Amino acid sequence: MQHEQFFEDYREGDTRQTLARTITETDIVVHAGHSGDFFPHHMDAEWCRTQPFGQRIAHGTMTFAIGIGLTATRINPRAFTYGYDRLRFPRAVHIGDTIQSRITVATLTPDPKRPGFGQVVERVETTNQHGQTVMACDHILLAERREPPRANP
Repeated sequence: MQHEQFFEDYREGDTRQTLARTITETDIVVHAGHSGDFFPHHMDAEWCRTQPFGQRIAHGTMTFAIGIGLTATRINPRAFTYGYDRLRFPRAVHIGDTIQSRITVATLTPDPKRPGFGQVVERVETTNQHGQTVMACDHILLAERREPPRANP
C-alpha cells in the first residue's frame, strides 16, 4: 500500500503495530543457507538440548530481517532507509514463536547534509507471543521535506 508522507507529516510518539508471524524450522534452515551461518545453536537440535537454552534458536540476523520485514506494509515514495542503530537481541527466538513489531516515531531532526530531507528515527521493538522483547533497534529514515529550508542570504 502506498502511503505518501513528507518529513513534516511525521509526529513524535506516533505508533503502529504489525501483523504477527510464526517462526518455522524452514525459516531457520533457509536463513542458514542464505547467511552461511550453520552454527549448532541454529541447526543441531540434539546439541541444543545439552545447552542452557534447551532448543534451537533463530539467527539474530533472521530475527532482524523478519522483524523489520513485518514493518514493510507501507510504501512511502518520499522516504527511504538511511540505516539502523542500537540493534539488540535481548531474548532468543525459537521455532514456534510468534513475533510482531511495534514502531514508534522517536525523533525528527533536519538532515545536516541534505537540506531537502529530514531524519525520522523509528524505534522498532519486536516481541514474542508472551510480550517479551526479542529485538530492538532504531530505524533511520531520510524523508523528503515538503519545502526545503531557505538558504540564509
